[in-house]
Amino acid sequence: MTDLPPWRRPPRDHFPGVPAWSMPASAVPEERFEVSPIGSVTREWAWGDADGSGVRVCVLDSGVDASHPLVGGLDRAMDVVPGEDGPVVVPTEPGDEAGHGTACASVIRSIAPAVSLTSVRVLAGGKHGTGAALLAGLGWAIDEGYDIINMSLSTTKPQFCDALRELSDRAYFRRCVIVASAHNMPVRSYPWPFAAVISVASHDGPDPMTYYYNPSPPVEFYARGVRVRVAWSGGREILSTGNSFATPHIAGISALILSKHRSLTPFQLKSVLYSAAENVAEPTGGAHVD
Repeated sequence: MTDLPPWRRPPRDHFPGVPAWSMPASAVPEERFEVSPIGSVTREWAWGDADGSGVRVCVLDSGVDASHPLVGGLDRAMDVVPGEDGPVVVPTEPGDEAGHGTACASVIRSIAPAVSLTSVRVLAGGKHGTGAALLAGLGWAIDEGYDIINMSLSTTKPQFCDALRELSDRAYFRRCVIVASAHNMPVRSYPWPFAAVISVASHDGPDPMTYYYNPSPPVEFYARGVRVRVAWSGGREILSTGNSFATPHIAGISALILSKHRSLTPFQLKSVLYSAAENVAEPTGGAHVD
């Protein structure tokens, strides 16, 4: 068992007489935890009157310009830099040479204005980064316990697939929700196809709160992503298109849901998103099952 990473090892205090990860039935009632029952899901139930307060969102991207009016400030800004034993994550001054991370942050802020935003720059020099930097930044965000990680990026390099899958599973079991964009081209990339993440592509409608469930995964949801007005570097605003900008719409909506229902697990959150999707919810806003 020592060759397994820490989050995959059996707990140190596992009960003797039962296999690893198991628990005697007599001990189950002793464990207390908060539960969010899911009954008839409406959009009002899911996020009505929520503003994202209490939810910590990490934007894994090119950095974020915290001074942009549409971003509304950051709680933390981090950078992935070379270290003696590989990339390390260190505090940095907020900034974004490319504008991409700033755009994503502005979309999240527009939907969930009270969220706590953190930027982790994994794309050096603006738009390009290494797989090692991506893994370091993602691992740091998971270990820091962020509620939601917005990843409007992916890698096409298969050598990083297994490590990203491990991190995605690690996040899932720690109630850290990864919202990841599908590639803009029909190519295989990661981590968006993994079942442990919430994957997003674009639709061309104008409403930021309208999204659709895709019954033919791996892409699970379609959100607004065509000609979206976003913040950009230099204090500008531009219209931009791409799955990158659909993803923070779902991240923002997820933040609203979690701010109202703090004890939802990742699979419950995904179920709520499914139930409240435009093509699943009844006209009154409630979910239905055919």
